[in-house]
Amino acid sequence: MKEHAVGIVGLGWVAGAHLKTFTEIPGFRPVAVLSRRNLDPASLKAQYGVDLKVYNEYEKFLADPDIEIVDICTPHPLHAAQAVMAAEAKKHLIIEKPMAITFDDCRRMVQAVRKNKVKTSVCFECRFVSVTKATKALVDQGHIGEIYYSECDYFHGIGPWYGQFAWNVKKDWGGSSLLTAGIHSLDTLLYITCGQVGPVEEVFSYPTTNPHEVYKPYEYPTTSVTLLKFKNGKTLGKCASVTDAMQPYVFNMNFVGSHGAVKNDLFYSKKIPGLRGWTRMDVQLVDSGDVAHHPYKEQFSDFVECMEKGTETASNIENAFETHRVVFAADKSAATGKPVRLSEFTL
Repeated sequence: MKEHAVGIVGLGWVAGAHLKTFTEIPGFRPVAVLSRRNLDPASLKAQYGVDLKVYNEYEKFLADPDIEIVDICTPHPLHAAQAVMAAEAKKHLIIEKPMAITFDDCRRMVQAVRKNKVKTSVCFECRFVSVTKATKALVDQGHIGEIYYSECDYFHGIGPWYGQFAWNVKKDWGGSSLLTAGIHSLDTLLYITCGQVGPVEEVFSYPTTNPHEVYKPYEYPTTSVTLLKFKNGKTLGKCASVTDAMQPYVFNMNFVGSHGAVKNDLFYSKKIPGLRGWTRMDVQLVDSGDVAHHPYKEQFSDFVECMEKGTETASNIENAFETHRVVFAADKSAATGKPVRLSEFTL
């Protein structure tokens, strides 16, 4: 397998997990980092075991002919401009979620990728956790029949103890509870459901906030509940994004079909004779918000395999854009108190 040279933009908590992953799987060769800090190449080699060029200027970073893939791990508002410039430089892209802080920026990113015909992978890594793979297979193979209700919920306390708290509390940087974090659960819901029943037609979202004093710095509501109506006229969905939870991390999944259901690691189907109750699947749950536990190996291995074959990964920017459309519609609903149709958010 060919080694694809990667340059990483930003070197914080998430980028460190990406860099470590690139050193552990075939198909990647990390060659450079871009940072505001004056990082020491020798210290980076001691920590990560690879030689890395250090850049402080993005234009010089993009001009490096060794870099084939640009991995964007900066705060949300910086993604769009960095991604567009990288695409214009004919670099393939890995982009941390969310794609951008505004819908217009997401559109610009998709248009730049299309224009320059570069490959992309957006970090919706929950798609690559085994519970998601198993649930999608059960749904796609018809084991629970026709889905009429889907539910995915995200519970996490993103407080002062969390690395991104200082900038994530700002409206212009975090965006919303759903955009900054709950998007993982919404994307999982859509990834599994839309393949069978089609796209979302309309959303309605209610916001609220934990009154605890540690969450007072937030400039936006830290909890939202979004209801989804699918275009088929039969299927409903619900996504709770609770980023101010005073509890351990929980990622809830529940898909209810005409002949059965999948609830986290539990499966039941009337189509299988002899089942007397829930059957527990031997799968990995989405049970941690720590990036060290995220399935980057699976996601990045899939990306490099698709690059080798000339195909698109399931988490490419076009697919990720569909999830972001729903997020921005939900956030508009939460702000206006009215239902919002997805037809308002088109490319």
